[in-house]
Amino acid sequence: MSDIIRLLPDKVANQIAAGEVVQRPASIVKELLENAIDAGATSIELMIKDGGRTLIQVVDNGIGMSTTDARLAFERHATSKIRTTEDIFHIMTKGFRGEALASIAAVAQVDLKTKKQGSDLGTHICIDGGEFISQEPTQVNEGSNFSVKNLFYNVPARRKFLKSDNVEMRHIMDEFHRVAIPHPQIEFLLYHNDSELFKLRRTSEIQRVVDIFGRRLQPLMIPIKEDADWVNLNGYVGKPEAAKKSRGEQFLFVNGRYFKSPYLSKAILEAFEGLLQPQYTPSYFLFLEIDPERIDVNIHPQKTEVKFEDENVIYAMLRSTIKKSLGVYNIAPSLDFDRDPEKDNILVHTPTKGDRIIMPSIQVDRNYNPFATEMSTPEPQEIINLTEMYQTNISAEPSKINLFEDDDEEEELMRLPNGFWIYNNGDRLLMLDLGRMHQLVLYDKNSRKIQLGNTSHKLLFSHEIFLNELEKMVFTALQEQLQEKGFELNMSHDENLLQVQAIPEGMEENEATQLLQKIFNEYEEGTTEFDDFFQVNQEKITAKSNFDFIHKDEVHHLIEDFKKLGFPEYNQNQKRCYIELPIEEFKNELKK
Repeated sequence: MSDIIRLLPDKVANQIAAGEVVQRPASIVKELLENAIDAGATSIELMIKDGGRTLIQVVDNGIGMSTTDARLAFERHATSKIRTTEDIFHIMTKGFRGEALASIAAVAQVDLKTKKQGSDLGTHICIDGGEFISQEPTQVNEGSNFSVKNLFYNVPARRKFLKSDNVEMRHIMDEFHRVAIPHPQIEFLLYHNDSELFKLRRTSEIQRVVDIFGRRLQPLMIPIKEDADWVNLNGYVGKPEAAKKSRGEQFLFVNGRYFKSPYLSKAILEAFEGLLQPQYTPSYFLFLEIDPERIDVNIHPQKTEVKFEDENVIYAMLRSTIKKSLGVYNIAPSLDFDRDPEKDNILVHTPTKGDRIIMPSIQVDRNYNPFATEMSTPEPQEIINLTEMYQTNISAEPSKINLFEDDDEEEELMRLPNGFWIYNNGDRLLMLDLGRMHQLVLYDKNSRKIQLGNTSHKLLFSHEIFLNELEKMVFTALQEQLQEKGFELNMSHDENLLQVQAIPEGMEENEATQLLQKIFNEYEEGTTEFDDFFQVNQEKITAKSNFDFIHKDEVHHLIEDFKKLGFPEYNQNQKRCYIELPIEEFKNELKK
């Protein structure tokens, strides 16, 4: 039997290895921007065409490279950052593995022009799909100019998985924000298809955040600061009114490097406990400065995860510091009577390996919703307890069940403490799921509206929504489709304000605003049809905004609308809208 194991050609091996580093255009943007920062640049330009598939160009005024360094930079594992394994644990730069440029060059056409500071001439290198084409001297400004063209042109299987230009640009903007926020001392410019999206001046941390996400954030930011002998924390958290359902403005940095940590994000959420509506997350921009020997940034190919030597201590520091700042700024009580005093002493001394930190925890299911699961007929014992609680007169006729208070006229409705409503429908006693009933009523109205065509309702006063650059891109792409749905929208590009002047007929203003924000934050071209996305989310938002029926008049109106549909037992999703409570079983059980 012949041998079957053989070495891959370098070209194939490089293309496979590139998959770890180059997942999409945003991956290249991250690597090139970080290289420019490591080169000491004070000004960086990023130019994108067609969402990055046609061109990604980064121009910086950093130290540049010599002729030899420029050629060697495209070899795998070539780096100026480390010499030994121990150096990895003292890393303060962004890149250090020496994989990025080799991986990028393997799946694109790369053009590099660079000149070292103080040199008379620079060098110009061309690489095509990992194959070296040419290197020659050239006149160029000090610094580096990287052009990455036709990404994945030689790997069609990878190229076809790229999303639409808008989706890819969203990811590029995410990486741009992650690099620009912790480096306010650097000027950044971003262009897409020759249109300027950002021109970020050299400024302070808070001003950089405002320049990126808009001046609406400035009055909503609370400063955070805490220094210990081994870790420093500073930054800003948003007031509760700045919270969003979408996770778009949550940034954690350590030593100037963006990272993700569900564990530490939980500490931030705990600091806001009792201040946010369910499913809302606060905005935060937090910067940690830690001895590099206490962290490991080499545990993830994209270096977006960090391993901390004392993660529990960081957790406690984040929670307590944010909670204290919220109290100082009168957002939350300064005194926390449920707080364990021992937990605050955690920051007084430098922890040692012998220390044992026990984190208190409380198990609460905050997502419990009695309507989230299928309704089922209550057990007889539950019915007995319910009946006894309201001291039912078992001698009452079925048409006059005394579960309901008698005023001047017979009551038909009663709201139970758990949110359910009981409806006395003649000789039938029904437990209603108002949410599902409401969804069916809305579904019927929307279906008839689609048949008649979408009409608009003019607002007496226009409503303004601030859009960041990402949201502006989505608005531009969907402007005509939103107009067809009944919206009348005008964009003030100077101030990034979207004026809502008319909304679809039958929709409330707050519902329309929520729907627009959901579209701008969550809709991605190519993942689903816009009509489907619009209708599904319109039903969800409208149903949710009217879900908590408290007043009987509201419920009466809903029941009247529901009766017009024939009082069906199931809604459009085949979910039960009500169940009938067995009155005779009530009587039989209570007679025992």
